[in-house]
Amino acid sequence: MKKVLPFLLLSVFFCMRVTAQSSLEKAAHDAFMISRMVEKYHVQPRPLDDKLSSVIFSTLLEQLDGERVFFMQDDIKKLSAYRFAIDQQVKTRQTAFLQSLITIFKQRLLQADSMAADISKKPFNFQIKEKFTVTEDTSYPASVAAKHDKLYKLLKISVLNGIMEDYDPSPTSASPAKKYLDSLEPILRKKAAHSIGRLVKRLLQSPKGVEYIIGNMYCQALASAYDPHTAYFPPDIKSAFESQIGNKPLEFGLTLNEDEDGNPEIGHLKPGSPAFQSGQINEGDKIQSIQWENKEPIDISDAGPEEISHMLAASGGNKVTITIKKADGTTRQVALSKAKVDDAEEEDKVKSFVLKGAHTFGFISLPDFYSDWEDTRGINGCANDVAKEIIKLKKENIEGLILDLRYNGGGSMEEAVELSGIFIDAGPVAQIKTREAKTLTLKDMNRGTIYDGPLILLVNGLSASASEMVAGTLQDYNRALIVGSPTYGKATAQVVLPIDTTINLDTYQGNKEADSYIKLTISKLYRINGTSAQLRGVVPDISLPDPTMASSEREANEKNAIQVPNIDANKYYKPLPALQVAAVQAVAKKELDSMAYFKTIDQFIQQTKKEKKENDISLLLDDAMQEAKKQNLPQEAPAATDKKTEKGPGFAVVNHSYDQRRLKSDEDLKKMDDEWKENLLNDPYVQMAYYLLIPMTK
Repeated sequence: MKKVLPFLLLSVFFCMRVTAQSSLEKAAHDAFMISRMVEKYHVQPRPLDDKLSSVIFSTLLEQLDGERVFFMQDDIKKLSAYRFAIDQQVKTRQTAFLQSLITIFKQRLLQADSMAADISKKPFNFQIKEKFTVTEDTSYPASVAAKHDKLYKLLKISVLNGIMEDYDPSPTSASPAKKYLDSLEPILRKKAAHSIGRLVKRLLQSPKGVEYIIGNMYCQALASAYDPHTAYFPPDIKSAFESQIGNKPLEFGLTLNEDEDGNPEIGHLKPGSPAFQSGQINEGDKIQSIQWENKEPIDISDAGPEEISHMLAASGGNKVTITIKKADGTTRQVALSKAKVDDAEEEDKVKSFVLKGAHTFGFISLPDFYSDWEDTRGINGCANDVAKEIIKLKKENIEGLILDLRYNGGGSMEEAVELSGIFIDAGPVAQIKTREAKTLTLKDMNRGTIYDGPLILLVNGLSASASEMVAGTLQDYNRALIVGSPTYGKATAQVVLPIDTTINLDTYQGNKEADSYIKLTISKLYRINGTSAQLRGVVPDISLPDPTMASSEREANEKNAIQVPNIDANKYYKPLPALQVAAVQAVAKKELDSMAYFKTIDQFIQQTKKEKKENDISLLLDDAMQEAKKQNLPQEAPAATDKKTEKGPGFAVVNHSYDQRRLKSDEDLKKMDDEWKENLLNDPYVQMAYYLLIPMTK
């Protein structure tokens, strides 16, 4: 198992200057208010007691020092005096725990920085038999010497990983030449040590200080202790988000966040923007590098969101290729050109294509459930855009439709209801439980359908929330065949509120300014049959191996995830006749046996699951090479360019989102269109969906 250095673990917030003491007092105040907000509005609040206190304590230490390399055992003993007392600290707005934590952490940061600088002065010898043990990995150092040794090994592992990135693990490959290693090792050693120094400087020299940073993390640890989707939003995060999505003459249309490990990831995709229309970028993707037109790629995998945002906003930088890493481990290169995005634009937010072969099928990609919150008419959301694309596709006499919800992490619940209504007649589509005893029913109020033909929904392990609502509804109605891998398993709904206990949820319009905000879980979602996708996800009718099946990213694996018992089915919903799944399963089995990509994915999933077991790590170069050679199975999921089947897709792809005059007059649009077509032709899941629709047309 590879270990990566923990030196960008923190969600760091920088903005206005405040004193250390006022930062802690604000954190104590906000923590108290978070507990009150949860008590009043959360759908399933946990008591703020010793048990929750222990969860907050562990979460905060994990956020600060997940690799257990900064703090030492004596530090943890001192801090453990507060393990079961944080609840009282919150209730009485005390800062004693935070003060003790910050004092110790500052000392240990400086100590680690000094150690890393000392360690990096000498070359690493990869001919010495050394191991980084599981015990070392999972425990805090017992002494200064043990801390130095652990940091030495982590730095050495980082350098060894860098060497192995360029190593060819084929059985006949030779060891890297000594000359090559001698030139590469100092570069990697310096880079590894520099990452520690950069973190320490970012924390200790930040405008607001480490007190502000840890105060925010304290509030976030408290919020997330109630459930993984309740979150604390300090004001500068809200301001940064608003500034990034403000009106600009030209933009790529994406914002950046930091994940829990401090790594940059894609946040919001602006509907209609180049990033959104590329169809290849999703929330949570990690940016690995950027490459300006006619320039060399720039590795930004260890840069922060602020730095990357400045780079993407560079004057004159209107065309860029970004390399992104998906949550399932695959990487993609996406070419983007800045464009002016009209917020009122109603066209081209959803992409549709015609798949022409022996049969003619439609394909629609929906990467996000967006909505125009200021549109009181309700016509500028994704459901309306999908409906318009379906109307276009029906003019092509399509015999079936594929709706792609893979990687769609959800969004507007109202849009999910509207989207479901496109395919079913008026009636219930989902159920909601709030703090009130009564179960609420979400209904499609519009009689009739826009499309009633054969329908397949493509989903995977990162299809969540609103995507799961639509998939579950159409499955319960026997209206669509769900194809792919089990979905994420999130069936709760949240709302962002100012931290203010006088808010009335029934009348709040979402426009009140405040010093801090909270994203709060206020309801649980149920399918109309009374079950919930919470934790278990939506199980497809036709299961296909997918890279997300190798990932631990599931609601069921989230700490503090809410348990949701089943309720009674809605008595008014009437399912359509059952789909003839057996005939489709027979086609699926035949195609799975013939498509090499799915066999490779199966191997990748099995190999990844085996590697999740913790083992001692050898720091010997020969051992690292032997381990690489032993593993002839893929270390990453196959890239898009590896997805072609031997027999070809069996169809051609025709764009129906743009008219031909626009494609001919706009070179960038034409290039994007060609990339879309190429990706669809090479996508085995789209190919499989095409074949599965055929028996559904009979």
